[in-house]
Order: sequence, then C-alpha cells, then structure tokens
Amino acid sequence: MIWIVVLLIATSVALLVMGIAGVVTDPETRLVRRRLQTAPVGLRMSELRERRRRRRSRESLEAFLEAFGAKVSGDKDRTHLRDRLLHAGYRRPSAGMIFMGSRVVLAGLFALTAALVLTFVSVTPQQRFLVLLGSAVLGWMLPFLYLKKKVQARQDELQRTLPDALDLMVVCVEAGLGLNQALVRVGEEMDRVSTTLAEELTLVSLEIRAGTPREDALANLGKRTGVSDIRAFTSMLIQTDRFGTSIADALRVHADELRTKRRQRAEEEAAKLTVKMLIPIVMFIFPAIFLVILGPAVFHVSEFFGMF
Repeated sequence: MIWIVVLLIATSVALLVMGIAGVVTDPETRLVRRRLQTAPVGLRMSELRERRRRRRSRESLEAFLEAFGAKVSGDKDRTHLRDRLLHAGYRRPSAGMIFMGSRVVLAGLFALTAALVLTFVSVTPQQRFLVLLGSAVLGWMLPFLYLKKKVQARQDELQRTLPDALDLMVVCVEAGLGLNQALVRVGEEMDRVSTTLAEELTLVSLEIRAGTPREDALANLGKRTGVSDIRAFTSMLIQTDRFGTSIADALRVHADELRTKRRQRAEEEAAKLTVKMLIPIVMFIFPAIFLVILGPAVFHVSEFFGMF
C-alpha cells in the first residue's frame, strides 16, 4: 500500500509541476503574446472563450501564489531567491513570492493527498506520521529541485554556445561594425542556435539603447546568467573599452581560450564515461552473461553429482 501512496504522490507532483511551470514566466513574453494574440482563420468563438478562461485561471492562480508567498517569505528569502530566479530566466519582480507560495502550497497539497490516501490504508501512527512528513518535505523541495535543474540546463546552454557567439562577434567587429552593432547582429544570428544566448545579448543591446552605460549593461549580463565564462567575457570587454585596446584582438584571443575550455570539458566528460558505465554493466550485463555462460555448466554439474 505504501507503493500506492508513492504512485499517487508522484502523479500529483507531475500535474502540479506542469501547472506551476507556466505561472512564473517572463513578463515581456507574456505581454507580447497577449498583444499579438489574434484569432486565426476559422477559429471558433468557443475556442477563443476557452483561451480567455484558461488565461484568467492562470492569472488567478498566479495572483493567489504571489499573495500567499508575500506572507510566508521574508526579505532575506526574496533577496536570496532573486539571483537564482534570474539565472533560470525568470525576471519578474514577483517571481520570488510566487516561488515561495508554490513551495508552501505544494507541501500542503502533498500532505493532504497522503492523508486522504492513508484513510483507506491500515498503518500505524508512526508510519502515518512518517508518510505525511515525507510528503510535505517532497512538496516543499520539488520547486527548488525544478529551479536547480532549470538553472543548470540554462547555464550549460550558455556555456556551450558562447564560443560560437564570440567567433561571430570577431567577424562582425573585423568587418567594421561597432561593439553595440555587433551585439545586435550576433543576437539575431544566434537565435537559430541558442534562443537563450540570443535573448541575453538582445537584452544587453536594449539596455544600451535605453541609455544604460555599456559597462553596466555588460556587468548586468554576467549577473543575470551566473556563468563564469560570460562574466570573464564581460570583464574583458569592459577592460578593453576602458583602456582603448583592440576589441577584435581581445575577442579573438578570448574565443580561442573558450574553445579550448569547451574541448577540455568534452574530454573530461568522455573520461568520466568509462567509470559511469561500470554501474549498468555490473548490475545488468554481467548477471546475464554469467547466467548464459555458467547456467549449462551448473545443470551438468548437478546431473553429474545426482548420479551418485
């Protein structure tokens, strides 16, 4: 019966994560989608009403989580979460409150689901307490694990595609474009390879157009991403701009260094592969091989000794 409880909790986890994943979204993306939402040809009014109803439901859930998270989270929690949410791509000011609200709500829902399931199962009070506590802890930790995975995936994508972006930037600068125009051009071209990196470079160019000093805009890029290679890249651009050295030469040297780092990371992962393969080999492949090789011998030996 414990497995039934675990199965129900896992199902509710999947459904709730899918619902909350669409709550903490980028404000610019949602605003553009809302403004550009038009009725395709042949779209029925019932489908439009259904879309509006879903949007209102999502906004109501978002407002509830935001209000609930504002009560349970302190200023220190919001400050700590802001950087992590920025690294994951969530730039809304209310993203931290929504995140904390979702953690508390999920913990309560998981504990309530486990309590309802345990009413049909005969368990001891100690087992009931452990299941309820484990369900609440799982619901509390699930949004944090999702955020951690999202940050890691986003940073890996940025780190992997940055050398290609620097190569394009070297070509643009050597062709006569300034650094600001090169950032715009590279952002447009990298959209076909990495939407995340293209979005970050576009934000840098938009900040510069809005009047932000280029040094501050580049420093904000390193803070938003949290990637060490991007921070080194922005520091190099700031120092190059400050001392008046050649941007093309600095970009070329930095691009060569990043390509070397990328190759070394790939070699490191390849070296780890042999060790990681030992676990499935020992657990799944070796038993089958032993069964095929030693199985007939065991039968022969048993028949031989069975004759006496």
